[in-house]
Amino acid sequence: MKQIRNVVLGVAALAALALGGSVIAQAGNESTPPAISQESPAADKAEDEAEGPDKAITGSALDQASAAALDYLGGGKVSGTEVGDEESKYEVEVTNADGSQTDVQLDADFNVVGDETDGAGEDDE
Repeated sequence: MKQIRNVVLGVAALAALALGGSVIAQAGNESTPPAISQESPAADKAEDEAEGPDKAITGSALDQASAAALDYLGGGKVSGTEVGDEESKYEVEVTNADGSQTDVQLDADFNVVGDETDGAGEDDE
């Protein structure tokens, strides 16, 4: 009987040591992961993937959005479109004569609500 009690006490002591050691080890491993800036390419890519694929403007809406963007900029060539953009109802990407690109944001009535231009050779993926 005394031998069983000693075995049980020994197992309990080992279990307590193992549990205490794992708690101490875990506490030593805690660290805060580095924050991802909203300006980082990784954050932008994750956001784009979460939104799903871009949906191009089609039909008469494409004609109206293109005309509004080109009129606003005074020319250029439409090089891409997106409906349901995070910034507006429609986005029209225009390549300008100097090679720069301007994203023109339009509301549901094809009124310009904003724009952003990247210099020639820049890519804002």
